[in-house]
This record gives sequence, C-alpha cells and structure tokens, in this order.
Amino acid sequence: MFESIQFASFSEFVEMGGYAFNVWSVYGLFTLFLAVNLYLPLRRKKQIMRDLKRRMLLNETSHQNRSAEQSAPEIAATAGDLK
Repeated sequence: MFESIQFASFSEFVEMGGYAFNVWSVYGLFTLFLAVNLYLPLRRKKQIMRDLKRRMLLNETSHQNRSAEQSAPEIAATAGDLK
C-alpha cells in the first residue's frame, strides 16, 4: 500500500500524479481557512477590549462629573449658611 505513495523525485511529488491542481488547491484553501479562523477572533477580541476600555473611561468621567455636581450645591449651601 505505501509503495504507491512514494515519489521518485520532488517534481513528481509536486505533480501529485496528475492531480496537482486539486491537491494543492485543497491545501491552499485549508491554509486560508485556518489563517482566517485564527485572525478574525483575535481582531474581534482587540475591538471588544478597546470598546470596554472606552466605556470604562466614559463611565468613570461621568461618575466623577456627577460627584462634582452633587458636591458643588452642598458647598454653595454651606457657604450660604455662613453668611
């Protein structure tokens, strides 16, 4: 069985017994499929992390703004009481 799989030369290996286009196109498509399935999730993860960081910064700044707005009337009220 394995005797039929052996090739006499590298060019014979590349020709794949006349089926080179079919064999190498399948290898090429598999490599493309594998690369896309590795790249797209990594790119999506980076996008999600960027969005989460942006949301955290927006949330922190809005929280700080709310705290400043709430404390400002209290300061003004106590300053009015001192007069």
